[in-house]
Amino acid sequence: MTGTGGVEMGALAARTRALAVLRVRSRALAVALLPAAAAVILLVGGSTGRLVGAGWDVVRWIVCVLALLVLLAAAGVALVVTRSRPAVTPTVTVAEESAPELYRMVRDLADRLDVPAPSAIALTPDCDSWLEDRPPPRHAPPPADGPDDVLPGLGDAARRRSAVAAPVLVIGSPFLWWMRVGELRAVLAPVVAGTGPSAHPDIAAARRFIRGLDAAVAVASAGRRDPLSRTACAGLGWVSRFLLRSCRGHAAEMERGVAAAASERAQAVDYGLRIVAQEQVGLAYAGWDRLLTRVALPAWRMGRWPSRLDVGVVAALTELSRRDRLAEGFASRLGERPACDLLEEPGAMDEAVSLLAARLFHGGPAETGPDWSPVGWDAYPEEVVDRTWRTDAARLHRVLDTLGVRRTAGGGAPDTDDPTLARVLDHLTTPDPGTPPTGEDPDTAAGPRSRSGTPADADSGPPAGPWAASGTPARPPAADPDARYGDRNARHPQPADPADPADPAAPHPAYTDPATPLDDEDDLAGTTARGAALAAGLTAQLAREEARALPAGAGIASSPSSPSSPCSPSSAPPGPDAALWDDRVLPLLPLQPPRTGREILTAHITAMVCCAAMDTAGAVPGLDWLDGPSLLLDGARTADLEPSVLSLVETGDPGPLRAWMTELGIRPEKPVRLV
Repeated sequence: MTGTGGVEMGALAARTRALAVLRVRSRALAVALLPAAAAVILLVGGSTGRLVGAGWDVVRWIVCVLALLVLLAAAGVALVVTRSRPAVTPTVTVAEESAPELYRMVRDLADRLDVPAPSAIALTPDCDSWLEDRPPPRHAPPPADGPDDVLPGLGDAARRRSAVAAPVLVIGSPFLWWMRVGELRAVLAPVVAGTGPSAHPDIAAARRFIRGLDAAVAVASAGRRDPLSRTACAGLGWVSRFLLRSCRGHAAEMERGVAAAASERAQAVDYGLRIVAQEQVGLAYAGWDRLLTRVALPAWRMGRWPSRLDVGVVAALTELSRRDRLAEGFASRLGERPACDLLEEPGAMDEAVSLLAARLFHGGPAETGPDWSPVGWDAYPEEVVDRTWRTDAARLHRVLDTLGVRRTAGGGAPDTDDPTLARVLDHLTTPDPGTPPTGEDPDTAAGPRSRSGTPADADSGPPAGPWAASGTPARPPAADPDARYGDRNARHPQPADPADPADPAAPHPAYTDPATPLDDEDDLAGTTARGAALAAGLTAQLAREEARALPAGAGIASSPSSPSSPCSPSSAPPGPDAALWDDRVLPLLPLQPPRTGREILTAHITAMVCCAAMDTAGAVPGLDWLDGPSLLLDGARTADLEPSVLSLVETGDPGPLRAWMTELGIRPEKPVRLV
């Protein structure tokens, strides 16, 4: 059913389900009042002389005490449910003074749909848009009565209530920069239409009840040390979860009804354009995800946050349009007016959203500092790509030092200690059977060895490795001296458990994915024995560096009086709504699971190769909008580097990589500059 009938059917279904949720609340209240009602009956019976005697007196005291305890518990649960602050999406609020045209477009859209206008507009670093109910400000002015707030079928009290509780329109920031004005209006039409059913008092009350229960569960889940507090929180959590389970089905159907009513109502506004705009939604999502994982994440790991992420997603999607034939038609849209022109200062808003994205997806500090500063796209290759490669190369050589690999290797100068790529290649190259490995320190190489090049005497002392340098207790040596390098399927040495709270080098806890095993033995089983040992050392070194960088400000909640707070004066630049969400545990949404040992080793060898190319062949770092850091030689992007590096990591064969370097004029025996 379409048209008005479809809208009425969806709204009626949503209201019916909302009443079912409210009936659950009423039943819970009735159960809480039942002992009190029984106590009243017993007291009245005693005062009238009908229920007298010692037995009735005992029953009366027991029921009265029970009723008092139940009433106190119910009052406590009700107080927590009504007073707890529900979870709110981290956003950047757009003031009406900073985007008058955007507010005007949304209000005109609400007038065409005959629904109340949203109370405010906020941006989020995500490719989605929705309505979000938020508690009104304590000192908010009373709503002005007008035709915009009139809803058919609602009385005066309901109109005033709906105007006060109008939801906030949350818009994904990539939409503003990539979409055109007409496309954005078409995409927002069904979202804004949802304010109509949401304004109904029954639906609003049901939503408040469910949000309160959800917040109460969060309060009960917080850690408590006091036994009395733990007991009270256990009871609160049990009651809240039971009520949530009872409301789950009705709440889901209620939201489906609201969405159906909003969709039917929005069909009358830009329906044809909305079909075309939905294609842009999927394209923007793909470009945004690629930009965050390939371009922004390397910068965040270096302590720099790109300050124009939304501009970057436009560049990434434009590059995709140039490469992909299927996206050729999308580039022609760029001549139309972009939706970001509806903002007075799109650059400042882009910077605020970019900082919020860094906090959500990486866990960066709330404010800039020496170790957390913005970076522009023009400076990205030099300040991010070059530094990342040289930092990884320096880490690779530090781990090689702890493994006892000598600095001089291959064709390098015999008296130099400068790091070279040849040192890495010679160490990872699989030696022929019966040939002692090259690149080992003479002191480490002393003593009888097995055919794989490891000491034959397992009791001669702990093996050299990153654990010895870091002070972490070493693992017991294997009974078989060939177990470390000889058997590719044997258990490789692993660093200390990064999730162990007793380990001072434990990494950021938010990066630990419960579904990902902490050790990557299966991932390293396909590599060479030396590659597995080097990957384990790099993993441990990265964990220690992340632990040292943790106190720099990651995961610290921003103060309400900070410059990025919405409580700041209007002259302050826009920033995340720090007062509306709890950011003590960051990142809230990690982009990727922890990298495996194979990925870490491959990235470090690739970085070393790129450093050698820059220092010996005249290559320069570059930025590819779709693939991230790239190596440019004579203005063109180099290719086929990753398969050559994987051949060295997985099989110990440097032939493809050496052939690739020879073709480009890269000299691995020459020293490189590190950070």
